[in-house]
Amino acid sequence: MAQATFSVRMDDGLKKEFDALCSDFGMSMSTAITVFAKAVVRERCIPFKITASDPFYSEANQKYLMKSLEAYHSGQLTQHDLIEAADE
Repeated sequence: MAQATFSVRMDDGLKKEFDALCSDFGMSMSTAITVFAKAVVRERCIPFKITASDPFYSEANQKYLMKSLEAYHSGQLTQHDLIEAADE
């Protein structure tokens, strides 16, 4: 099977920690990334839960935004009201 190369940019501290952990596992970072890629392809999903840490994407904020948009589209709020609410 032909080999391909790709580059990944990451924080230097994260790279050092990842390299040390991979060493503890007895593998290189390249092997660890290959194991990850094979799991993603085999399972057809990321093999761990990914969550948004940005509060913008929280369920509560998304509900608030949808409610605000509905109020705007129904004429209950103006663009000015939306901008003022965003500044709070």
